[in-house]
Amino acid sequence: QVQLVESGGGLVQAGASLRLSCAASGRAFSNYNMGWFRQAPGKEREFVAAISWTGSNTYYADSVKGRLTISRVNAKNTVYLQMNSLNPEDTAVYYCAVLRGRFGSSSYHDYDSWGQGTQVTVSS
Repeated sequence: QVQLVESGGGLVQAGASLRLSCAASGRAFSNYNMGWFRQAPGKEREFVAAISWTGSNTYYADSVKGRLTISRVNAKNTVYLQMNSLNPEDTAVYYCAVLRGRFGSSSYHDYDSWGQGTQVTVSS
């Protein structure tokens, strides 16, 4: 069972950038497709981005395309989410997870091994 720990969140102003990290335990990390989700207060958990186990394939929610970039370094057991041009609508707790379903899924039912999340707050 892989364990995930997110970090890198914080309070920033609109237009700023942040890079989130998701550190994984376990030697099998490089075999997993991975994803990022976010959950704002009073809203359902929302898919953000996912990356294949090799790092060569990615896909994104339409709302973040062109602003957020997912990447990974398997030698460091880490997945990243680079967030640029942040706006208040990006305020949420951000979670990483392992994709167990088909690559291309944006349903949280296809993901597991969720981390504890990291808070991102964007002020206007």
